[in-house]
Amino acid sequence: MLDYLTASIAFWMTLFGVQESLLEFRLGYLGRYWFLAISASLLLSFLLSAPITITLIIKFAVDPFTFPGNVILCAIAAVIFGVILSLAQWLILRQSEMTPRVFALINTVIGILVYFLLVWLNEGTLEWSGNPINGWKTALVFLAGGVITGAATGKTLDFYCERVEQRLIQLERERGERENRERERIETERIEREKQEMEKLEIEILERKRILREIALEEERKWYEEHGDDDFDYEDEE
Repeated sequence: MLDYLTASIAFWMTLFGVQESLLEFRLGYLGRYWFLAISASLLLSFLLSAPITITLIIKFAVDPFTFPGNVILCAIAAVIFGVILSLAQWLILRQSEMTPRVFALINTVIGILVYFLLVWLNEGTLEWSGNPINGWKTALVFLAGGVITGAATGKTLDFYCERVEQRLIQLERERGERENRERERIETERIEREKQEMEKLEIEILERKRILREIALEEERKWYEEHGDDDFDYEDEE
């Protein structure tokens, strides 16, 4: 049991420790809670899966060393660990707009698959009774697996966040350009509208002057018709 226990601790703690060191640069202070949240979720998952596993082994005579008992127990443990770990990761990732929500599930599934792959490849050296020497040898193998898996998944999320951040910057730049174009369009329309209103006002003023002038001429003509032409030269008549 010591071999499996040291393998689990070496793999999962290293995996999420490496992820935390990478994610802290991208998520800021949120990355600091990654290792703590995952450690707590791992402990809770173990406390939930252990009674179920023990009950199946004792009451239902499920053999954890042969097929299909080992598959059944591994599947139950994987489901419990997957749900708790995904929830813990999702609660952290949901605080950041840059991170994909699905990463919590993907990261958990990858971690479980890699862990069971390492267990399957090292099954010949793993012992349930265990001893310090074999335990530490096994721990080194799973330690390397945790480092590689944590670096790969953490860097993938970091790369994704960087691309999303660049996309957000580009969208913000495009939004600013659209707003500038819209402001310029509104300003141009305002100036054009004011120009049209000014031209219309000038036309109205000219039209009003023309009407007043015509009215004045008409009144003058009527006056001449009623009173005659005062400028008539009577000396020419004599």
